[in-house]
Amino acid sequence: MSTPIRVAQWATGAVGKTILRGIIDRSDLELVGLYVYGDRKVGKDAGEIARRETTGVIATRDLDELIATRPQVVMHAPRLQVPYEKHDEDLLTLLRAGINVITTAGQHFPRAHGSQRERLFLDACEEGNSTLFGVGVSPGIIGERLALGLTGASVTLDSITIDEVLDARSMPDPDFAFTVMGMGSDPAQLDGSGPLPTLYAALYLETIAFMCEQMGVTYDEIRPDHVVVPASRDLEVAAGHIAAGTVGSTEWRWHAIVDGKPFLTLAIIWTMEPDREEYAGRDHWTIHFKGKPEMVVTLNLVEPDEPGSRTTAGQFVTAGPALRAIEAVVDAPAGIFEPPVFAPFRMDR
Repeated sequence: MSTPIRVAQWATGAVGKTILRGIIDRSDLELVGLYVYGDRKVGKDAGEIARRETTGVIATRDLDELIATRPQVVMHAPRLQVPYEKHDEDLLTLLRAGINVITTAGQHFPRAHGSQRERLFLDACEEGNSTLFGVGVSPGIIGERLALGLTGASVTLDSITIDEVLDARSMPDPDFAFTVMGMGSDPAQLDGSGPLPTLYAALYLETIAFMCEQMGVTYDEIRPDHVVVPASRDLEVAAGHIAAGTVGSTEWRWHAIVDGKPFLTLAIIWTMEPDREEYAGRDHWTIHFKGKPEMVVTLNLVEPDEPGSRTTAGQFVTAGPALRAIEAVVDAPAGIFEPPVFAPFRMDR
């Protein structure tokens, strides 16, 4: 039997705890370290935090202590924050220390932002002989694997539209819902130059750029096309109160323009009012390919039907790709890991 891979978990929010349980439950992985942000978690056993048996691994806020546990890979799952570069220094420190990193907080395709940002991470990987991989479901799976893989069925391809519609009412963290998602804020504050449009433009550009590069597509520009929808009534959601007239739904949308027309459109729609006419009954993800053949693919998450379960389908589907990637990332050469895509559509062939 092969030696278990030594793994450390970074952050224990909703997704982090789901990953942590996944590590503890696998015999081919050995939990060796746990980094937390909250003072009340420091000193607790990882098993207590994960609702599992005692592990002997104690939570710390000391980065040097985490590095000293000698993990082969850190599962980096902090909350996405403003600005997008908020987690850069932690990632670079881990990579320079010779630790592979799988992160759910962006960094899916740093080359999307130019060679300087890509070089920042490549240099750290080369120094530590380590690998970085950013993954989740969206970005990570929906565009980069599912949609891109299905383009391989196209003889001709005129355009792709990806729509995500998320019922955000169950988001439990007030800071995430109100600060990072922008819910309950003044709609006028979410203009195109503000911190949230800038954050999401950076994050989702990586999906668009990766897909286009894989298809041999050079876009002229990325054109934002956002819509902010005020709440029609006072709302009580898991994170707290949203007053009527404040932001109740956001539609972040970008078009990759080729020859004056949208070739790839990515829409990320989050709503605290899923019963509104424009959102009711819509699938979680819809991917529409126009060309020969024309195809429409839909995907929906089903919530766990388990008594006492606190983990949502959204947490599972974000944690799963990170857990599945551990062996491949540990075995990969130093650098930024890019998932292979078999025979996608190529514009230049």
